[in-house]
Amino acid sequence: MQSGLVAIATDAVGPGAAVYGESDAAAPDAAARDVPVRKGGLAMNETMICAVGNVATQPVFRDLPNGASARFRLAVTARYWDREKSAWTDGHTNFFTVWANRQLASNASASLTVGDPVVVQGRLKVRTDVREGQNWTSADIDAVAIGHDLARGTAAFRRTGRAETAASPPQPEPNWETPAAESAAPSAEQQPEPAAVA
Repeated sequence: MQSGLVAIATDAVGPGAAVYGESDAAAPDAAARDVPVRKGGLAMNETMICAVGNVATQPVFRDLPNGASARFRLAVTARYWDREKSAWTDGHTNFFTVWANRQLASNASASLTVGDPVVVQGRLKVRTDVREGQNWTSADIDAVAIGHDLARGTAAFRRTGRAETAASPPQPEPNWETPAAESAAPSAEQQPEPAAVA
């Protein structure tokens, strides 16, 4: 397994920030940014996490009445440089259950397979439970974004069929190496001064 990285941060509503209540379901950009809108306002101090690891189980997709849902296990293994062996060595592996909803769930289940290196960003939820007299702890990530780790391979992106993207014609890719026609000839300001020959 490749090196694992977990970055943790907390979100807080700062001074001057707008807080939206239950009646403000159409809060500006709330749905677009996947910000939870709850009764009484935005969630404060949620623990955001960015985990880099490998897909450990095949994503399980469910089409539910309130929208699509998918889950899979993510293995995040720390790696360190062993000076005695002069090689990278695997450390402890942490496992997370990653939950995706709506379009992210559909795209993740269609794109991911066991062993894929991925980067997952979302809200960390640590749950404790008692099952059959045993204490259980699970670490879940409510994913906001999931992508392949391009440091470890390549990927080809395909847009999903949405009405507004399907209607727009493809734009030609600009040629970044060839200057535009009007800037092809250097201006007087760009002309080098002739050197005096002695």
